[in-house]
Amino acid sequence: MSEACNSTPPHIQAQPQVRAGRRRLSLKTASFLAMIPTAGLVAVVFYVFVGWTVVISFTSSRLLPSYTFVGWQQYRRLFASNRWWTTMENLAIYASTLICGCMALGLMLAVLIDRGTRFERLYRTSLMLPLSMSFVVTGIVWQWLLNPGLGIEHAVRVLGWDEFRFDWLVRSDRSIYTIALAGIWQQSGMCMAIFLAGLRSVDGNFWKAARVDAIPTWRVYLQIIFPQMRTAFFTAFVLMFAAAAKSYDLVVTLTGGGPGFASDLPARFVVEHLARNELGMGAAGACMLLITIAAAVGPYLYMEMRRQKIVGL
Repeated sequence: MSEACNSTPPHIQAQPQVRAGRRRLSLKTASFLAMIPTAGLVAVVFYVFVGWTVVISFTSSRLLPSYTFVGWQQYRRLFASNRWWTTMENLAIYASTLICGCMALGLMLAVLIDRGTRFERLYRTSLMLPLSMSFVVTGIVWQWLLNPGLGIEHAVRVLGWDEFRFDWLVRSDRSIYTIALAGIWQQSGMCMAIFLAGLRSVDGNFWKAARVDAIPTWRVYLQIIFPQMRTAFFTAFVLMFAAAAKSYDLVVTLTGGGPGFASDLPARFVVEHLARNELGMGAAGACMLLITIAAAVGPYLYMEMRRQKIVGL
């Protein structure tokens, strides 16, 4: 009698296992289906259009795509353009200044906040505010500040320093640095947030051991903390270089590429040629800009992936 009461039909005992198995299968399926739209969008927006741009760069396209292949003609025209090489030189100056300035300032601010500064939330919020502004607004604000007739130079001269000069905006040898200055002001908050997250991820036992051994704070940062923040430095470098390479709005609103082409950048070169019905040459410039970015970021990315592979082994 007891055996009859305790016995359970086999289909009832297996039911929870079947339901659990179905639940796991449905979760995997749902995850896969959820990734399809994003993966498809990335594939179309990035890979398909990059491939289409490469194809167009080998054609004689002007206003509309023609698909009449002309070989390397567009690239020969591009390399023969003095303006293109001027923009590439300006990009080297602008990118190096922006990356070094943002990373140095962001790291310094992150260290100061990490040391237990009062009103930490207020400082973090205020330093991140410029990042919420568009490049157009940033360019207009800094155009006012750097204008010799009504900006910083005018304000200092009103105070009595009649010989003060800060006319970089209208000087051909300094105008590219005004764009870098505005970019540093806007992007340093992002570097600060990245480095602060990296500092907070380091094990606190290192600091305890350093205090026991009476190691100076600056040595702890240089020899222990910063080497463990390789990922944070790599992320900041890639983001800042990408911001420099695609800079267009800031150039147009701040200097307009002038005086002359002294502050022109490749992104503005590409957009202007597209607007002038030079679709093939604009595509060639875009491809060369992509190759430049890959050449700058690729070796560092390869080193990081190789190091992680060695560590994993």
